[in-house]
Amino acid sequence: MATDIVPIELGLPQGDLVTLWAPRWREDGEEWEAFLGDEDDLYGFPDSAHLAAFIRTAEQHDLVDHPAWHSVPQLHVPELIPDDEHSYDLVGVPELVAEEPDSWTLGELAEVVSMVRSIADVCELDDVHDVLDAHEGFGLLEQGKFPAGGREGTRLWNDLVGAVSEKWDTVLDAIDQLVTVPTVDEATLDETAEELAAFHEESAEAGAGVSADGTYSGESGEEGSDFWTQVGIDPIKIVTGTDEYFTLRCYLDDEPIFLGSDGEIQVFRSERMLARQLANPNELGSNDLADVATWNQVVTKATTGDLDVEATEENTYVLAGLDADIADGIEYVDPVQLDLAVELLTDVADWAGDDSASDALAATQRLGWLVSFIVNPDPTRLKPSPPFDEEVAEWRKLVNSFEDRLSPH
Repeated sequence: MATDIVPIELGLPQGDLVTLWAPRWREDGEEWEAFLGDEDDLYGFPDSAHLAAFIRTAEQHDLVDHPAWHSVPQLHVPELIPDDEHSYDLVGVPELVAEEPDSWTLGELAEVVSMVRSIADVCELDDVHDVLDAHEGFGLLEQGKFPAGGREGTRLWNDLVGAVSEKWDTVLDAIDQLVTVPTVDEATLDETAEELAAFHEESAEAGAGVSADGTYSGESGEEGSDFWTQVGIDPIKIVTGTDEYFTLRCYLDDEPIFLGSDGEIQVFRSERMLARQLANPNELGSNDLADVATWNQVVTKATTGDLDVEATEENTYVLAGLDADIADGIEYVDPVQLDLAVELLTDVADWAGDDSASDALAATQRLGWLVSFIVNPDPTRLKPSPPFDEEVAEWRKLVNSFEDRLSPH
C-alpha cells in the first residue's frame, strides 16, 4: 500500500463503505489532509473491488495531486482491504457508549471520533464540529487522557453519553449525506471482482487471516485451539463473494447450533470484533448458544480479554466462486471447498428448520446428483454433462437464502 494513502471502512447509515484517506502531510510548507472524493462528495464503495475499479479508471478526484498517488492505481485489490485498525463504525457509537468506559471502549471511541473530526475538517462540516466542540469529553478522547474514573471522569462520561444520545444523529446525517457511491467501469469491475474472489479463496484455503497488505498471518495457536476444543464450540469463517464473516457454531447431539436465533446468524467482519462482542453477550440479544453448558466459559474468557478467536482451516467455508466453477464444469470445482460449503448450507438450514437445502441437495435432484458426483466420485457412475445452468441457478438460490440469514455487525 502507498504508505501515505490508507484504505478505510466507514460504518454509516447507508452501509459499510470503503474509501481512501490521506492522513496529514506537508507540501510546499503547508499541511494537507484528504479523502477520495470530488468537490462536495466523499466517495464510498461497497467493497475493495469497486474501489479498485474506480481508482484504476477515474481521472478526476481530490487525491490525484497527492504526492503518492502515482502508485495507488497499481495496487492489487487485497491491498485495498481496510484492516481492523482502519475500520470506523460510526453507526455503532451509541451502542459503544452504552458500555462501561474501560480502556477498550475509550480507545475504540477515540479512533472513531478522530476520524469523524478529520472528515469534518476536510469537508468543512460545521454541524459536526459544533457537536464535538460543545462537549469536553470528545476532545479528551483524542488527547488520550480521558479520566475513566472518579467524580470528574463520571461527569465527563455522562455528558458525552448524553451528547451521543441527543446529537449523534446530526453527525451521522451530515456525513452520510456527504458520502456518495460513484459508478465504476463494468469491465474493470469484472476484473477486480475476480481478483477479490480469488484472494478470498486463497486466503481461506491457506487457513490464515488476511492482512491489509495482502500477506497471510499464521495459523491459530495451540492454546486457542485447545480452548475451543475443550468447550466444544468452534469459531468459523465464512467467505462470500464480497465479504468475510466470523461467527460461532457447535454441535449438540449432532445438531448444529449457531450464534443467533430464529434462523438469523450474528456475524462479524473480523475475529477482533467477534471477541469484543462476546465480552458483552447481552447486546447479542436472543442467542441459541447461550443454552450450551460451556457458553459461560467463552464469555468469561472474552470478558477478561484472553479469548483468542481464530477459525481453523477445517472451519473455513468459501462460497465465493463456486457458482462460476460449477458453470465451467465439474473438473473446475474443488471438491473439498464444495463439500465444506454444502456442510455449511445444510447445517444452517437444519438449524433454522428449513428443508430447502436438504431437498435441493438430495441425490435424486440435479444439483444433488452433481454435488454427490464431485464430492464422492465413483468411476462406475455416469459423469454429469453440461450445460449446468439449472444446477448453477439452484446453487445460487441456496447461497442467497443462506446469506439472507446473516446479520452483520
